[in-house]
Amino acid sequence: MVRITKTMTTVAAVAVVSALALSGCGRAGTASEGSGDTASGFDAGATIGVALPQKTSENWVLAESLFNDGLKNADFKPEVQFANAGVTEQQNQITSMISNGAKVLIVGAVDGSQLDTQLQQAKDAGVTVIAYDRILKNTSAIDYYLAYDNYKVGQLQGQALLDGMSSKKSSGPYNIELFAGSNDDANSKPFFDGAMSVLQPKIDDGTVKVASGQMDQSAAATQGWKAENAQKRMDTLLAGFYTGTELDGVLSPNDTLARAVLTSVKAAGKPIPVVTGQDSEVESVKSIMAGEQYSTINKDTRDLVNAAIAMVKDLQQGNTPQTTSEQDNGTKQVPTKFLEPVIVTKENAAEAYANNPALEALTK
Repeated sequence: MVRITKTMTTVAAVAVVSALALSGCGRAGTASEGSGDTASGFDAGATIGVALPQKTSENWVLAESLFNDGLKNADFKPEVQFANAGVTEQQNQITSMISNGAKVLIVGAVDGSQLDTQLQQAKDAGVTVIAYDRILKNTSAIDYYLAYDNYKVGQLQGQALLDGMSSKKSSGPYNIELFAGSNDDANSKPFFDGAMSVLQPKIDDGTVKVASGQMDQSAAATQGWKAENAQKRMDTLLAGFYTGTELDGVLSPNDTLARAVLTSVKAAGKPIPVVTGQDSEVESVKSIMAGEQYSTINKDTRDLVNAAIAMVKDLQQGNTPQTTSEQDNGTKQVPTKFLEPVIVTKENAAEAYANNPALEALTK
């Protein structure tokens, strides 16, 4: 979608967005001008705002440097900020980016349901809004969503958990525990739902058992994605349900929590279960190669940042960024581009990281 100025009427804006969403899936195109409405690009060298959440994983830290370098190399002026203090800080940062004349906002939300006021300010100022990695919910002031397919990430994690347990023990029943991400992160639900689409049939037929009975997302959630919260909950689960029962597997939504689970298990003197993860963090790749953490997900941040910058380039030139689908954010169908995640275990790690020298070196 190209930038739509604030002089456009609401009806015209909806019509343009709908037309571009339909035409933008296979090729880029330039919208025409008419009846006083404009749908054009913007000057080279424009400010691009990038609002990122807390630094809770290596990938967010990497994204900061990639956005700064990539946008500068593309002749834009990046304004990249983390909201380490939470939602209010991010709200203020977005307002500041708008005041500083940003033409595009790339938003990795702390909480994607609490930014509607600021995003509407952006739209009123003619700013294009791209949700990055996490969907922006319950707002019409969003133009694009760019992410890895998070539901598929969950499916891959669920299947990896089953595969890993069957490789260690040929038949069930398998005892597992479920961990989910922070409830204020819009990605937590698709991760969990995707995994449960694979695991629930096995729970229903008795192949898999959750000894604690904590099977819904709210019970499994890890506030703030904090390792200490996951470790504390795992300590409690082990003490309460696994004094005389073997724990075969743990669904962990990311690598930070996976390592926290493993720390708890080791401290309790228990055998290491199959533990999933996500993000291909260095310490988790080392753990996988050492035979501890079973799997992770490769969602190359370089590819995601490059895709975001490609969208910005299209917008600057007055073209419609290419999308692959639409996602419902509770208010509208958002034109979406999904990248494909890749499951990584010890067996395919060298192949999965072949184009990432730092991680590939860990697989030797």
